[in-house]
Amino acid sequence: MGLMDILQQYASSTTPSDRVHEHFDAVVRDAPKDVVADGIAQAIRSQQTPPFADIVRQLFERSDPQQKAGVLNQLAAAVGPSVMSTLGSVLGAQGLGTALSPSQAASVTPSQVQQIANAAEKHDPGVIDRLGGFYAQHPDLVKQLGGVALAVALGRIANRTR
Repeated sequence: MGLMDILQQYASSTTPSDRVHEHFDAVVRDAPKDVVADGIAQAIRSQQTPPFADIVRQLFERSDPQQKAGVLNQLAAAVGPSVMSTLGSVLGAQGLGTALSPSQAASVTPSQVQQIANAAEKHDPGVIDRLGGFYAQHPDLVKQLGGVALAVALGRIANRTR
């Protein structure tokens, strides 16, 4: 089954097929990364998926330390140093105002990430697009969001590639 055949299934429906994970893998492999990133961002924004901060928390919990650092650095760029300073006791003074290392990110709790994500979304809604780009580089994490999120992403990708 070709890329366009797969995408056609999702162009007008967000109902996941029983092969949605396999379809997502195929699309991520063959579609342009910016289109995949947009699809993931759409899934994160969707009313059919949990709120942004809940999704970020869920993905953060399943991330390796390098991925955790990447997410936190994206969120930090959106909220600025004042919100990130609330993590000062966890990160130490050297962690503020600079990119967080994987070891620093590993010490941040999922609930702290959820709070930062809430603040980031309010302060800079574009953070969702940037995280879509980040997660396009880590599609195995996105697959953990479940079939509905993948179907929403595939639907957006389908409509972008028409």
